[in-house]
Amino acid sequence: MKNTYNIYLISDSTGETLDRIFMALKAQFENFEHNLFHFSFTRTENQLLQILEDARKKNSAIILYTIVDNKLAKFLSQEANKKNIPCFGVLGDLILNFSKLLNQEATNIPSGQHALNEEYYKRIEAIQFTMNHDDGNSMTDIEKSDIVLLGVSRTSKTPTSIYLANRGYKTSNIPLVNENSIPDKLTKDPNITCIIGLTAEANRLYDVRKNRLNTIKENENTNYVKLDSIQNELDFSKKAFQKYQWPIIDVTRKSVEETAASVIKIHEIYSNKK
Repeated sequence: MKNTYNIYLISDSTGETLDRIFMALKAQFENFEHNLFHFSFTRTENQLLQILEDARKKNSAIILYTIVDNKLAKFLSQEANKKNIPCFGVLGDLILNFSKLLNQEATNIPSGQHALNEEYYKRIEAIQFTMNHDDGNSMTDIEKSDIVLLGVSRTSKTPTSIYLANRGYKTSNIPLVNENSIPDKLTKDPNITCIIGLTAEANRLYDVRKNRLNTIKENENTNYVKLDSIQNELDFSKKAFQKYQWPIIDVTRKSVEETAASVIKIHEIYSNKK
């Protein structure tokens, strides 16, 4: 019988960082049965004591936390140790080591990553730009894009664009139907900005498109979900990418995060060549 662990994620902020770290950790273990308990904006000893009491009553409890207040983090660690509950600080050692390397004290301010600084406003601007340039809209100023994504329908252009925008990249995405779908600005100057083609295997696109039509209850008797037509679309898009020497990413077996990571790497190479 598999043991089920009760995982307590305790954060002094939104808990978003901790949640992502746990998801990455969980992915490393195939057999990991667990229940998750989230506690955000935990900033007092009394809050921690209540959480620890709840954890004590459960079997196989494990605590992961991101608390930047050293005193509070130490309190949690000591109290968890008294109750024999495994407790791990995710950021503590990292902040301390960086403090030594940079020869400066950390601010130890919860939600510091959400401060209204220049980087924050850059990200907001990128998100607004990307939403306005989704699905082939507002192409008149496409040269202002940090990244342009091209691809046939359902090659993850929009979710990848939004992910990139949240990283601060102004991203436009354009659906490819035929060569007229590509704005003249891009064909006349293929290096006007960082342009990347997204593609996928035909069978995968067929499944995605069919599910899409089922969801919106549309008639499936259309070229949109005919395998031969899909393959023709993909062949055309690849020829266009090769014609203008635009890098290509196959998204078939990639998550949005993995696709975005590949895009960012290509953008870095493009920027270094400028």
